[in-house]
Amino acid sequence: MNDTPLHRDTERMNRLRAQAYAEAEALRRAALDDVWRGADAALTSAASTALRAARRLAQRLQRRRA
Repeated sequence: MNDTPLHRDTERMNRLRAQAYAEAEALRRAALDDVWRGADAALTSAASTALRAARRLAQRLQRRRA
């Protein structure tokens, strides 16, 4: 094939670009995983706080009726 310095440089640039795209995709996936982990933790915390409050309210109402 064509083995000129320009051709080799173009091939090198294509490999570097492909590598950069692959690394960017891996970083995007890791960032999305972090976002979902954080959202899950926040929802779990909020849900457990709401559940605790609901149980306390139910106990108070039960005591008030008695």
